[in-house]
Amino acid sequence: MSILHASQICVRRGGRTILENVSLHAESGDFIAVIGANGAGKSTLLSVLAGLLKPDSGTVMLDDVSIHDLSGMKLARRRAYLPQNPRCEWPISVERLVALGLTPTLPVFGGLPLSFGPLITQALQACDLLGHRLQPATTLSGGELARAMLARALVANPDVLIVDEPIAGLDPKHALDTARRLQGLAGGGKLVIASLHDLTLAGRYANRIFALANGHVQGDGVTASTLTPALIRSAFEVDACVSGTNASLYVDYAGPL
Repeated sequence: MSILHASQICVRRGGRTILENVSLHAESGDFIAVIGANGAGKSTLLSVLAGLLKPDSGTVMLDDVSIHDLSGMKLARRRAYLPQNPRCEWPISVERLVALGLTPTLPVFGGLPLSFGPLITQALQACDLLGHRLQPATTLSGGELARAMLARALVANPDVLIVDEPIAGLDPKHALDTARRLQGLAGGGKLVIASLHDLTLAGRYANRIFALANGHVQGDGVTASTLTPALIRSAFEVDACVSGTNASLYVDYAGPL
């Protein structure tokens, strides 16, 4: 069981408040969709939860230990983080790019252990990339690179997975595949936190919605009772209709307020 608890998080930059008194409690089995308009503070919150950004005030605990007291190696073995718009600047193979996700468990000397081969293959297969295994990562399309970066995050089988806009730039098939994959990881006992702009996919696959608006918590709860027209109106300033439930849920936008 992994428990991630953030309490009264405040982040200020350049005289501007990015997050104000944001608290979140998450456990293994949760797939939490963090939603909100551009500039709401989603990416900042995910960076704080991942232990990459220290807030101006507030605490983040991973299993009763401050996330900032964990060494980089220990933290990397427990959680994987995928930033928004990841990039690859070196023409290494897709296989090697994915293998970078195993860095915390690699031996100090020598090449990639043969025992890691099946892990890499499994991650490539999960993200529909087996056919690109030896292709230079710099030649991938934007959507293919996004999937390769997700495979890199998944390959080490982390307890906690934090991903920022993992379906941005993906075609419908791979967006659905990714949402299902994240749901499956949570169903298998992982803790998954992902920022999503596609509210239909968030409503269908996440079991919990965490909404931000201007750095404040606008809503937090079980998806079915939290993703409502009223919440969408307050978080995004648009009118919307939410129809269906679970796998048939659909969010239709009527227009701005």
